[in-house]
Amino acid sequence: MPQGVRHALITGSSRGIGRGIALALAAEGVNVAVHYYRNEAAAKETLGQVRARGADGFLVRADVTHPAQITEMVQKVKSEFGSLDIFVSNARPEVPEFFQPPLEITLAQWDAAFDSQAKAFLVGARAALSLMGEGGRILAVTYAQGSRTGGLQPWVGMGSAKAALESLVRYLAVAVAKRGITVNAISPGWTDDSVLNTLPEQAQQLIRGWHERGWTPMGRLGTPEDVGNAVALFCSAKARWITGQVIYVDGGASLMNPEVPTEIQIG
Repeated sequence: MPQGVRHALITGSSRGIGRGIALALAAEGVNVAVHYYRNEAAAKETLGQVRARGADGFLVRADVTHPAQITEMVQKVKSEFGSLDIFVSNARPEVPEFFQPPLEITLAQWDAAFDSQAKAFLVGARAALSLMGEGGRILAVTYAQGSRTGGLQPWVGMGSAKAALESLVRYLAVAVAKRGITVNAISPGWTDDSVLNTLPEQAQQLIRGWHERGWTPMGRLGTPEDVGNAVALFCSAKARWITGQVIYVDGGASLMNPEVPTEIQIG
């Protein structure tokens, strides 16, 4: 990895999983560009916590569904940091902007999902690469289960967009491998302080109970800190030989067999 202070840009880092990633990297001494779109107060809180961990950074606002704003965001990173070592694509729209089943989803909702995921990752990664040298790290936050299944019908837009994003991870990994830059996707399971908390309370309790009873073998939901720690691991020099992969960070939930009751699986 590059010597000296490293610099990171994390989209959607004002709260939730993005904040967890920002704080984990800050604890490793990485300066962070904290991106937000609507919630400036939350972004300021994240930046304060970054500084409390001994790192530094700044705020940058952009709507990642608009490529021109992504380019402007990276230009601000260039003017503030001069270079970039880590780019994490994490931002997504609020749930009502895309959460509709396939027979009802509007094209605007479909576009909101794809523009914020596959397209935003392509534009952001290419812009970030112009600031990166050997040892750079590019990561995308996905939800691999949702991109491979079809049961949660209103997730169709985001699930399809995440599937495209995961494919792009593999293509980009090959494209930049000779530059010594890795590209990977991190796939959290259900995580507290994330999209879960935007669901109706009854749905939240059903999901929590299901995972605590055994669907997640470790018996709990994930936390933003869990995800952040995994990202920090893949941003270390020891992960330089891992690229083009989708890494599950889910306490083992992806290992479970949906056709068999959890009581039989875990004993």
